[in-house]
Amino acid sequence: MFQFDSDLPSALERRGISRRTFLGFCAAMTATLALPPRFIPRVQAALEGADRPILIWREFQDCAGNTESLLRSSHPAIADIVLELFSLEYHETVMAGAGKQAEAAMEKVIQEQKGKYLAVIEGAIPMGQGGVFCTVGGRTALDIARQVCSNAAATIAVGACAWDGGLVRGAPNPTEAVGVQEAVPGIKVVNLGGCPHNAANTVAVLVHYLTFKELPALDQYGRPLFAYGNIIHDQCERRAHYDAGRFVEEWGDEGHRKGWCLYKMGCKGPQTNYNCPRVGWNDGTSWPVKSGHGCIGCAGPRFWDTMDPFYNRLPNVPGFGADVTAGQVGLGITAATALAFGAHGVASAVRAQVRPKEAVEKPDANKLPAETPAIQATEEKPE
Repeated sequence: MFQFDSDLPSALERRGISRRTFLGFCAAMTATLALPPRFIPRVQAALEGADRPILIWREFQDCAGNTESLLRSSHPAIADIVLELFSLEYHETVMAGAGKQAEAAMEKVIQEQKGKYLAVIEGAIPMGQGGVFCTVGGRTALDIARQVCSNAAATIAVGACAWDGGLVRGAPNPTEAVGVQEAVPGIKVVNLGGCPHNAANTVAVLVHYLTFKELPALDQYGRPLFAYGNIIHDQCERRAHYDAGRFVEEWGDEGHRKGWCLYKMGCKGPQTNYNCPRVGWNDGTSWPVKSGHGCIGCAGPRFWDTMDPFYNRLPNVPGFGADVTAGQVGLGITAATALAFGAHGVASAVRAQVRPKEAVEKPDANKLPAETPAIQATEEKPE
């Protein structure tokens, strides 16, 4: 379906992407993968020598927000570069073919590249009434997902809906929508939670696959550790205000104008694992908390149920709590998660004592717990 030059440098030159931009892309991907700088030449060599694996991207119950997130990324020319690294044989939003021609192209890949291509799934998969709530070309999303994902080398679930049902699965869930790993159990899958996914992380997973010939290390939810291994709260530029007891009390107040902590306004950063503060959005220029809105926890499990209401303050906040003054805080040390990144020796550790999370009332029996434990603060007296 797509025509490529014989080598990546020629393809990038044809698209007006300079050598310098490409090397910047390699450096950015290395940093996103939380790899040390010495891996930049290896990433570069892997991308230049890539044999262009085939991608099949299917959309089901979704808003196309994850596709838009990818296609609207312009630095460092992510969309252009990834399309030259992979042969994108099926994607309803960007492909030229339609109807029977498009479906025939997908069938050809599945038959001729079985066990070699990568599948990308966007959107939830309805299970109710045999899956009739979402059909493409006369086939249910469930039937298509089983065929595409079962025959792929691996599946990448992009966005909250593809991971665990997301918005579509939120109560009452009349279509009985689920994520791809529940609809097609037993497959090898990487979950890229978020509403939408961050395109930099998705491309980083693909770059990791090209570089190391395997998927990145995953957490207990099947998410890559390089993107979901740290709590947003511990990476946030407003963290110093939290530690000092400076909180926004209402939208537009003096604290809000000065960039104080948004915890009291419902920010879910203390219980959400994601690299938003480090990678950012809109070409890395900002992210929700930096722009003045609290995190809604969209990268967490079943966030439409577990994090709602979005503007209510979290219970069991890590640390000393949000009702103390800066004078009462003193030198209180508040952080505390230690997550070892097994792949490539990447590690991160923070301080304090960890205690089990207290039970929180849940709306239904199927609701997942918050992914990060509440943290007991310790206090140190000044010497």
